[in-house]
Amino acid sequence: MAAQQNHPLKRGRVWLAGLALAPLLILATFLLAAWIGAAIPRNSGWTEPERGVTIMVETNGVHTGIVMPVVSPVKDWRTTFPSAGQPRPQDGHLPTHIAIGWGEKEVFLNTPTWGDLKAATVLRIVLHGGDGLMRVGHYVNPLPSGHHRPVTLRPEEYARLVERIEAALPALPPGAERRSYPSYEIGAQHYDALGRYTLTNTCNQWIGDVLADAGMTIGVWTPLAGGVMQWIDEPDPAAGVPL
Repeated sequence: MAAQQNHPLKRGRVWLAGLALAPLLILATFLLAAWIGAAIPRNSGWTEPERGVTIMVETNGVHTGIVMPVVSPVKDWRTTFPSAGQPRPQDGHLPTHIAIGWGEKEVFLNTPTWGDLKAATVLRIVLHGGDGLMRVGHYVNPLPSGHHRPVTLRPEEYARLVERIEAALPALPPGAERRSYPSYEIGAQHYDALGRYTLTNTCNQWIGDVLADAGMTIGVWTPLAGGVMQWIDEPDPAAGVPL
């Protein structure tokens, strides 16, 4: 008996089903790789010193950032970001700390909520990536919390962290002031930054790389916020002392 052949309509349905499942398989592969990559440590022998420069690693659940004192014996950020030395528009107070983040330029500037994220923007980032941009937030005596976790670095470690952040900024001619962009977030500013945002080089991967360059223990690949924060201990709730 001759073997039965699949009807063209049936084959078409199978092909369409496979096409529909492809994004889910890609997402599942990405999440699995992110989970594995974040669990493999860099600088596994690092220990936190008792004294040094205390920073915070912050998260809003999607993005991560690094909170640093505006002025320390290692670095005065007012020389790099003019906004760090200016009163905050929401209360007129001078910031004591800045929060650094890195991400995709169009998303940072034009996407205040998930509802504002355009499908065309997502497709462009997936296929081609996007230009980098640095976000600078301005805080006054920030309190430790589960979303703002303090960690202390040795002065030489903090110096490496500073160097890595400054290396992500375009060079300026002598005397020139760095260009900034207003933010939909009150009190924040954005500055041009080097680097290309891709699915493998996300905002959180950038933060992970900066912390690793400083010498901290962090995952090998941290494209998601949780992959960064899992390496930073939550503060004692009883402490509650501003930095």
